[in-house]
Amino acid sequence: MAATIKDIALKAGVSAATVSRVLTNKEGFFGDKTAKKVRDAAKELGYRKNTSAMELVTKKSNDLAVIVNATKTNFSNSIIDGIQETAFPENLNVIILYAGDEDSERQKRAINTVVERSVMGVLLLSVDLAPENLEILQSANIPFCFLSISLDERNLPFISSDDFQIGYQATKYLIDQGHTKIGLAGLDYQHTITGTLRLNGYKKALSDAKIKFDEDWLSEGDYSYEAGKNTMSKYTAKTNLTAVVCGSDWAAIGVMNEARSLGLSVPENISIVAIDGTELCKIVQPQLTSVTQSFYEMGVSGVNWLLNKETRTEQSITPIEIHSRQSVRRLTMND
Repeated sequence: MAATIKDIALKAGVSAATVSRVLTNKEGFFGDKTAKKVRDAAKELGYRKNTSAMELVTKKSNDLAVIVNATKTNFSNSIIDGIQETAFPENLNVIILYAGDEDSERQKRAINTVVERSVMGVLLLSVDLAPENLEILQSANIPFCFLSISLDERNLPFISSDDFQIGYQATKYLIDQGHTKIGLAGLDYQHTITGTLRLNGYKKALSDAKIKFDEDWLSEGDYSYEAGKNTMSKYTAKTNLTAVVCGSDWAAIGVMNEARSLGLSVPENISIVAIDGTELCKIVQPQLTSVTQSFYEMGVSGVNWLLNKETRTEQSITPIEIHSRQSVRRLTMND
């Protein structure tokens, strides 16, 4: 049978109240010798704090659940860093669960895991929940917020970049560098809100510049490295593009590496803009120009959203910024 506070009190020769104060680190009620006696007794008896029981008494949980979409990109790393750095000073424990990639069964399992235990809130990283799974989460009456995904439903809280502007600004940047034949590659624009908004922004930038859009300039994918590689092979067979906007940093690296294998040089033959702007953009050669998202800020804002009920806004947009590096060449009249 598991040791109890009463067992520790008996072994240490103190009251159960004193044991409780020592184990919850309440200062001012006991001396160092008493604290050592209690902790030694707890260790000897193999005592483990029953967090669930304490949460039932206090009606307060220190666990924060993070559900992550297992896409083949590294966008979530900085968001999780922001969550961890903000949660730790607030004495919050971060539990991370993976929901697959557009996998409703894995989503359901992750959500049920959260619902079945006591958590103070849930942050969902780029997870587009199936309707039945959203219903489960909503019925649990646990505060939740989506991060790094824009949602159509006006009553669902999210903190994200403006995906329309990501597509627009990336394309406009290349147009401003003299490019008029610009591809959009490696993103899912048929099944995801994120991809659809970026496609719309891309088309609007072309339209504003009076550039006629060509369907062959689109190459759909799952944001992965392989999607980027496959894109470049398609482009060389069908188009004479001078630049590509890529759905993620990994997709951009796939485009760049496949271009090299085909005898093309970046940026001399093809210019590349990556979407995300993670550390990957700076560790490849040439370094990738990017539309950089504020992922760390999303993580910080997500935890603060859960902690501050009075100041919550349903939907919040974080900044994006173009970081010019080495993968884009400015075209001249002679090109």
